[in-house]
Parts: sequence; C-alpha cells; structure tokens
Amino acid sequence: MSDAVAAVLEQWRRECPSLDVSPIGVVGRIMRLSRLWDKEIKDFLAEHGLEPGEFDILSTLRRSGEPYELSAGTFLKASLVTTGAITLRVDRMAAKGMVERVPDANDRRSVKIRLTPEGLETIDRVLPLHLANEARLLDGIDAEQQAGLAATLAAVLEGHGDTSARAAG
Repeated sequence: MSDAVAAVLEQWRRECPSLDVSPIGVVGRIMRLSRLWDKEIKDFLAEHGLEPGEFDILSTLRRSGEPYELSAGTFLKASLVTTGAITLRVDRMAAKGMVERVPDANDRRSVKIRLTPEGLETIDRVLPLHLANEARLLDGIDAEQQAGLAATLAAVLEGHGDTSARAAG
C-alpha cells in the first residue's frame, strides 16, 4: 500500500516527466504528517483541558528547572512566538491558576512567569501521557529508524538556521 503522496508523485511524473518532483516525496510527507499530527496532538491535549500553546507554556517553564520561572524576555526567546501571543497565553494560564506573574527581585521593571503548584501538577501529570501519545504516533517505525529520522530532520532544520544557539537567543 502506498500513501497519498506517492499518488501525487506518480501523477506529476506522468504529467511533467522532465521535472524532478522528488522533493515532494519528503516535503509533502512532512507537511502531511504535520497536519495529521497537529490534529491528533490538539485532540489529545483537549482531553486534558489544554491547548497546544498552553502546554507549551507549562512545558517551557517545567524544563527550565526549579523554581520553574523565566523572565518574560527569556520566555519569549525560549518559545519562539510573538510577544502578543505569549501575553495572551500567559493571561489565559494565569486565569486558570497554572502560572503567575511575579516581580523580578533583581529588576523591578520586569516580571517573571512562574508555574503555580497547580501548573506543576498538571504538566507532571500530562507530560508522560503526552510522550506516550507521541510514541504511539511513531508506532510504524522502530527505534533505529526513529533515531535516523530525528538526525535527518535535525540536519534539515540546522540547514535552515534553526540551531540551539539561535533558539536560546
């Protein structure tokens, strides 16, 4: 059995045999997986009362280590989304009691975003389930294939300037 992208490739090869349509085999599949997985992850998180952006806030703060807080600027760099989006997400999460804004002890002009005990409990409860869900999404390939795919995708991302140094700011 072949996937939907294979059919697209076959059609393009038939209609435009002089063109190299092989990039569609990679890019088309990545884009298709992105849409499929985005929906699956959104549905999974919704079952736990979270949106993807909210999960991102909780997981970014949790992986920052104790005391599970970041300055607004550091958080913005770590999450790679716009200031407006962060403000809106933090407002929603604060209303849910999962994060709080606290004055920065070293700089009175800025605030830090901190996980509340409820936010910490939520991320610690949902994260293992989320990881199991992501593992389920990869059920079709074994550990060695997963490692190879991860390395290949990392090389593609790095080739587009997406490096840990850049992401860290």
